[in-house]
Amino acid sequence: MSSMSRREADVRRILEEPQPTVPPDLYGEALRRGGRMLRRRRAARRLFWLVLFAAAVAFVVWASLAQPWVEPPSETTPPLTGW
Repeated sequence: MSSMSRREADVRRILEEPQPTVPPDLYGEALRRGGRMLRRRRAARRLFWLVLFAAAVAFVVWASLAQPWVEPPSETTPPLTGW
């Protein structure tokens, strides 16, 4: 008997056996847990977007106040006066 036919025979035997009964409250419990998991994912996603938006606003405010693109005044050489 090859390994493939042995596997098929095992699967057929498992499928032909009587299946265990499902607890009556399993559906409700799964529905409750799934709903809770979806609410947590939705809250985490909203929190992520809120933090990302706050970081973007903070960066724009900092950039508008600090103006990092402007070249700072030179302080290495004194101004020439009295020529």
